[in-house]
Amino acid sequence: MKTILFRSAAIISISTAALFMSSCGHDEKKEATAVEKTPEIKTFTLQSQRMATALQMPGELIAYQQVDLYAKVSSFVKSLKADIGTEVNKGQLLMTLEAPELTSQLAAAESRLKSQEAVYTASKANYDRLFETSKTPGTISRNDLDQAIAKRNSDQAQLSAARASYKEVGSIRNYLEIRAPFSGIISARNVNLGAFVGPTGKGSELPLFTLQEQKHLRLAISIPELYTGYLKAGDAITFTVKSKPSALFTAKVKRLSGALDARLRAERVEMDVPNLTKELLPGMIAEVSVPLPANAGTFVVPKSAIVESAEGIYVIRSENNKAAKVTVKKGRENGDKIEIFGDLKEGDLLVTEANEEIHPGMVIKP
Repeated sequence: MKTILFRSAAIISISTAALFMSSCGHDEKKEATAVEKTPEIKTFTLQSQRMATALQMPGELIAYQQVDLYAKVSSFVKSLKADIGTEVNKGQLLMTLEAPELTSQLAAAESRLKSQEAVYTASKANYDRLFETSKTPGTISRNDLDQAIAKRNSDQAQLSAARASYKEVGSIRNYLEIRAPFSGIISARNVNLGAFVGPTGKGSELPLFTLQEQKHLRLAISIPELYTGYLKAGDAITFTVKSKPSALFTAKVKRLSGALDARLRAERVEMDVPNLTKELLPGMIAEVSVPLPANAGTFVVPKSAIVESAEGIYVIRSENNKAAKVTVKKGRENGDKIEIFGDLKEGDLLVTEANEEIHPGMVIKP
């Protein structure tokens, strides 16, 4: 009887042990399966870096000085001293005009001037005689002397007016000679001999000449608002043009407008370009490389770490091995790297290949 009871107890113990071992193995298998289901997500440690980049953008070469020359008075073209492509110096005669009416006006003004000079000479001589005679008491009344003084002063004023009129007509006559206001090249001519020109004439739709200074050019570019803080006067830039793709030209930043264009939201920047050989022409489009130096340490991450969605632009940070979204703003780009700005600090763990499938609170297994 004792033997039977002992065997029964042993069988129960063995069954219990087997059941316990089976239960433990099942739990361990469930835990292993759960661990296997947690995907490994690649992360990196955020560090500040100094990133220097270059901005590629188009620019326009323009003449350092350019002027359209028009006729001030109605006249006819009498002679042409320059043509398209003529290199001229400051003050050089480019064209002479002819205005018969102006010649008549000048002759009339000269005649009035001479007449007034004679009248003034007579009134002054009369006053001088009366004044000398008045030195003898009782010979000339005070009233006669005062009238002589008034007549002399009036004739003197009329003489001054006649001189001014003659000078005015003479100055207008000087406009019949068109001269170069600065040294340069004639890039356009729109009249021929005998053509009628003037402020109200048919020849006034187009300028007589267009003069450009081509030995000294300006390179104008519009810097987007994002990059306006990186350029300053004196910075060197490089550029190329389509007509000489193998040639690399350099220039230095000379003028910054200091304001953004309301339409483009960009700042106009100009560089001076020496062009003594005239291999560059005004109007050329240049491909400009603008260096953007690293002013301070910023956070630089791979582009794959940024998610752009309807919720905004953000990166995913690992906080206690759980995902958390951090909103950021993008900065400069260089290859597959990009600057970011946001509530981040050095040493943060960020997901290298972020996407919208990684939700906040999701377990991140580095």
